Amino acid sequence: MVSKSRSLKRIVYLISPNKIYPNFFTDLEKVLSSNHVSFFQLRLKNNNKNQIIKIAKKIKPITKKFKVKFLINDSYKIAKKVSSDGCHLGQSDENIHSAKENLKNKIIGVTCHNSKALALQALKDKASYIAFGSFFNSKLKPNAKKANLKILNWAKKNIKKPIVAIGGINEKNYKNLIKAGANYIAISTVIWNNPFLKPEIAIKKFK
Repeated sequence: MVSKSRSLKRIVYLISPNKIYPNFFTDLEKVLSSNHVSFFQLRLKNNNKNQIIKIAKKIKPITKKFKVKFLINDSYKIAKKVSSDGCHLGQSDENIHSAKENLKNKIIGVTCHNSKALALQALKDKASYIAFGSFFNSKLKPNAKKANLKILNWAKKNIKKPIVAIGGINEKNYKNLIKAGANYIAISTVIWNNPFLKPEIAIKKFK
């Protein structure tokens, strides 16, 4: 379902911008056509459930076209409603056991910050992948707890699940995260709000 292979070409776990702008769907298609993205997460904190469902239904055929796994942030209920490939849960979000019960064999990822204990619990709960971060200052989550490379070194040896690094990642700092043990790097701002590069150009910096 989720590969832990370190030779994957598609190392990007792409997160949506905070706000869906008019040309977003066109830009998303261009970005995914780069063949650099394995996952796309819809993360909209300022939209209600019905708005998210409407947007998700427009995104789903695009991700399917490019064989990208489509995940919903926070809500397994919305994930189930739109038949996405799964969901991503933070520590304060819905219960992973309820998510697994409702989504059956779909992908369920869990944020574990910089905590070995949380990662081991997620492993025990049979999460599909483990996310650590924030590794750098993040515009998407400015108050996020900080993580360091040591947690990736540890996870590489002890967590037999794919590892996602998240938080302030850009084309200049992502390689150290991969070397330390991350299988995927989660990015958002550097793609959607890049002051220098269009999304379809920015994504090509991540190989």
